[in-house]
Formats: sequence, C-alpha cells, structure tokens
Amino acid sequence: MNASNVATDLEPLVLQRRRGGVAFLTLNRPAQYNALSEQMMAAVHAALDAVATDTSVRVVVMGGAGKAFCAGHDLKQMKANPSLDYYQRLFDDCSRLMMRIQTLPQPVIARVQGIATAAGCQLVAMCDLAVAADDARFAVSGVNVGLFCATPSVPLSRNVGRKAAFEMLVTGEFIDAPTAVQRGLINRCVAADGLDQTIDTMAAAIAAKPQSVIAAGKALFYRQLELGVAPAYQLAGQAMACNMMDDAAQEGVSAFIDKRKPNWSADPDT
Repeated sequence: MNASNVATDLEPLVLQRRRGGVAFLTLNRPAQYNALSEQMMAAVHAALDAVATDTSVRVVVMGGAGKAFCAGHDLKQMKANPSLDYYQRLFDDCSRLMMRIQTLPQPVIARVQGIATAAGCQLVAMCDLAVAADDARFAVSGVNVGLFCATPSVPLSRNVGRKAAFEMLVTGEFIDAPTAVQRGLINRCVAADGLDQTIDTMAAAIAAKPQSVIAAGKALFYRQLELGVAPAYQLAGQAMACNMMDDAAQEGVSAFIDKRKPNWSADPDT
C-alpha cells in the first residue's frame, strides 16, 4: 500500500481504495506525519461511517501515508484555539472517532510504519488488530509537552498491563515494535517489506469467515470485556446459543462432521 509522500490541498485527507472485501483507509497528511487535525478526524469518521453500511467490505485496514502512521493531535491547531470549549469539543470528537472503530461491524487492522505517538498510539490501541514494521516505534508522549495523554490511556490500559501502560504515560518514552508485541499493543511486527503481505494474509483469513458471525462476535467481544465474569458468561452463552441457530453455524458444524469444507457461499451474509 504505497501512498504518495506528498499531499496537497487538492488531495483527500483520507485515501480510500478497495481490493476484494478489504477497504484500505490511509491518513494522508504525510508532511505533518498524519496528525489528527479536526478536518482529518472528520474525514476518517465519515469514511468509517460509509464502510459500516457497505456489506461488500469484510475487513478495514487503516494506515498512514509517508514516513509515519500518525503523530497524534495537531498541536499547532490546538495552540491556535486556546479555549476550554474548543478543547472539550476536540477531545469529544476524538473519542467518538475512536469508539466508531470499536462499533464498526468489520474488524479494523492498523498498518503501522514509522511512529505512532499520543493519539496515533491511541488509534493503534483502538484498532481490533495491529501489525507493524519491525522498525516502528510507539509512545504516548503528551507528558513531554505538559499534556498527560488521558484519552490515549483508555485504550492503552485495556491493551497493555497497568504498570507498563503507566510507565509509558508518565515517561513519554518510546517502545519499539518487538516490545509492543510483547506488551500486547500490537499483534505482530514484521520486516517492512513483508508488512503488506502479512496484513493481506490476516485480512483474507477474516474475510473467509461468515460476515454475520464476525460482526456479532466483535460486538460481543467488547461488551463482555466491560462486565464481571458471571454476567460476561451469561451474555456470551446467550450469544453462542443464538449463533448456533444461525445458518452459518449449522453449515459449519455439518461440514466438520462430514469432514468437508463449509459452503457459506449460499449465505447472503458471506
């Protein structure tokens, strides 16, 4: 996924392309390391809304043009608008964008190269899956400019152990991609020239599964995380019972018993 390193005012803030059942959304402010300006966040949110209702899209891959994935919020824009109302609105908009990733029916894979800092690291943590080049680096570095990364701490602390997350938040120091894998922030790190192939393989594996099952499973996964163990089991049990009544599960189980591949092509959701 090679995007141009130079963006002009005439180019879209989010590059979009499709290949099969995969939608590629690329942040396109390479000269600003894909900083999340107000306009960028609105463009990403609109792109996600469009994808959410497109049943031909099975997986979303989110990346960044140029040398970086995303360097976080646009600090110049923030400094130019010194009002509490503005900052509250800005961070509310960012939180809604992050939650849109979670509520999207399709799994979202972050494709990370270069740096992912502050809200850029938050974006990685909010994506359902993440694959990075082995030279990528991650930080929640707001504290270095006197701004604790409070909103990035929400998904970070839900991906990474508490002490590791807090260390990143209070030191602002970078971690490398192998450390990010070890701590659970990303799924895999690979050589840069193998990044797209790894993501293609992962996306294909997801796209081969029944769409309705993946969408329901993603929604259940995040709902149960917010519950205690007993209510989580209750919710999960109900979800599995309903899933088992679905045609996709009936066909999949029959195929397993018959020792054949499942035929989900007749399912309108596949």
